[in-house]
Amino acid sequence: MAWFKSLGLAVCVFLSACASSIEAQPKPAPVVLMGEVHDNPDAHAQRFSLIHQWVKQGWRPAVVMEQFDRDTQTQLDEALQLCQTAQCVYSQPWVQPWDWPLYEPLIQLAIDHHLPLLAANVSREDANAIVKGGYTAALDPKTIKQFNLNRPMATDMQQGHQEAIELGHCNMLPASVAENMVRAQVARDVLMAQVLINQFNQGRSVLLIAGNGHVGRVLGVPRWLPEPMLEKAVVYGFVELENNAQAEFDYAIQVKPHPRPDPCEAFKTLMK
Repeated sequence: MAWFKSLGLAVCVFLSACASSIEAQPKPAPVVLMGEVHDNPDAHAQRFSLIHQWVKQGWRPAVVMEQFDRDTQTQLDEALQLCQTAQCVYSQPWVQPWDWPLYEPLIQLAIDHHLPLLAANVSREDANAIVKGGYTAALDPKTIKQFNLNRPMATDMQQGHQEAIELGHCNMLPASVAENMVRAQVARDVLMAQVLINQFNQGRSVLLIAGNGHVGRVLGVPRWLPEPMLEKAVVYGFVELENNAQAEFDYAIQVKPHPRPDPCEAFKTLMK
């Protein structure tokens, strides 16, 4: 993290009592990864505030988004040519369901300032294929070789992802199923990293918009970035709970917990 350390900054967890504020953040790094709690309006608002501030100062990154599937990039480019509003873009029939109004300010900012908007997620169909048949079921040989996916996964990564998947599914999944689902999570991270690398190698600043689990340094996209690029990256988490935020993020910005139904109750019903 040479770029980050050169600013003389320490990792800071932003609590409500913290004297620092998100508006006081330094200028953006060449590579910025920003997480989210997908349904939390406060997280989206605080993140957008910082991005908007930087864009007003002249920052012009390529915006890489988890929310668009990689195989829809052509349709996304066409929509950006035709649409003048974010709602027009995310209302297209090929767009997957998300809480799109929460992303509307960011997409509108990209439209207004002609920022490249890049799709980076694995489609549900490809993710299912990878779970069932491995990486070769949906990833091309070049990608598999580039990220050494034909070799055994690091033990800490396999265990860390599997524990997160089991917890995220309320500890109701068979261990064998969770073990195979790790491949889909890794594939998502790898493809997001690939898009970031491609843009960075073209000399662009890059901004990744994805869930906190995807941007974390311990298991997420940063694990797949080459060292020279990683040294120029800064990671922001927008978290409801502090947990291990200091290990995962360079900046962990605490946001108000968003009220939501107990997801485990819905999952119990689904499992039945």
